[in-house]
Amino acid sequence: MVKRPLLRLKPREGRRVRAGAPWIFANEIVIDDGTRSLPPGALVEIEGDDGRKFGVGYYNANSLIAVRLFEEPPGASIDCDFFATRIARSLALRTTLFDQAFYRLVHAEGDHLPGLAIDRFGECCTVQISTAGMEMLEPLILEALEKVVGPDTVVMRADSPARGHENLRSFVRTAKGVPPTRVAIEENGTRYFADILSGQKTGWYFDQRGNRGYAASLARGRSVLDVYCHSGGFALATARAGAREVNGLDSSTAALALAEEGAAANAVSAICRFVQVDAMEELKRLASAREMFGIVICDPPPFVKSRKDLEPGARAYRKLARLGARVTEPGGFLILASCSHNMPPDRFRMECAAGIARAERRASLIREAGSGSDHPIHPMLPETAYLKVLTFALE
Repeated sequence: MVKRPLLRLKPREGRRVRAGAPWIFANEIVIDDGTRSLPPGALVEIEGDDGRKFGVGYYNANSLIAVRLFEEPPGASIDCDFFATRIARSLALRTTLFDQAFYRLVHAEGDHLPGLAIDRFGECCTVQISTAGMEMLEPLILEALEKVVGPDTVVMRADSPARGHENLRSFVRTAKGVPPTRVAIEENGTRYFADILSGQKTGWYFDQRGNRGYAASLARGRSVLDVYCHSGGFALATARAGAREVNGLDSSTAALALAEEGAAANAVSAICRFVQVDAMEELKRLASAREMFGIVICDPPPFVKSRKDLEPGARAYRKLARLGARVTEPGGFLILASCSHNMPPDRFRMECAAGIARAERRASLIREAGSGSDHPIHPMLPETAYLKVLTFALE
């Protein structure tokens, strides 16, 4: 048995952790001299005021979420074998779900490894560590990843904005191998390219896999507008599915270059057009010009990065829905997405509906969806269900 510092919950605190959630907030913990002396990321044991033991976690006084639990029994060893076992379980699930090695391999709390995300691009893996506790355990994580997967290349993408909440510096470095300038991905039969060194997130959005497939199922014979298209996720999927024409809008020249390369690889360059613009401004221009499309997809970056951003972010989603509705053909489809976990699903639904109504369009909500099955949701942590995707049929 490993002996670690013991942290106690205040009386009548810890309602969520008692129900099975892996987070404990700073105001729920007894703070004494011993607690104050702990370095950020220190492994600790957690106990309730009634003596109930909650297992092993790591502690950071600099974070609002003070403790993240591994949900392991007290005294358990958090070593290479621990991480290898967890990663192997995650790998077994993904190999059951997917025929090819392109997926999120580890999804933080959803795979019971809080603060850790690993994306797999065939023989390349990107590792995102967003907490001080996981950063202290990085050598063990990399050793376990090598033991279980043995990728040719491992890139540390320690540039997530979430690291700022734990006072961690931002960096990108190669932990193993020589990363290519871009990696090829195949998804639902479509070929894509991702920049794992400097692309957004880890270079690709595996979470939208199912939603891209759904959009493709609607696309035959229609014109498509993919707003915030990044490297062509929805655009290329709909083009391959038989869309008449596809237009992608994004502000990143690097991402658009990958989209163009993907269009060529899928032999759909003739019907694809990618334009570097400010997405909102271009939507305004298209609406003023009365241009319309059979499918309009709006998958923006997070408008609500923290709780204080909720109201301005909500207005931004409402505006995006209004502009998107104005350029959607009668009988067409408007797909609206939010990756902001601070935007509640019911509020997102309400703002999208309000925006469509302000465009003086009548709509039916025909589909609500989230992230793919390689982004599992912790059943006691609704915050892990961050992605919200709504499809409206417009009259």
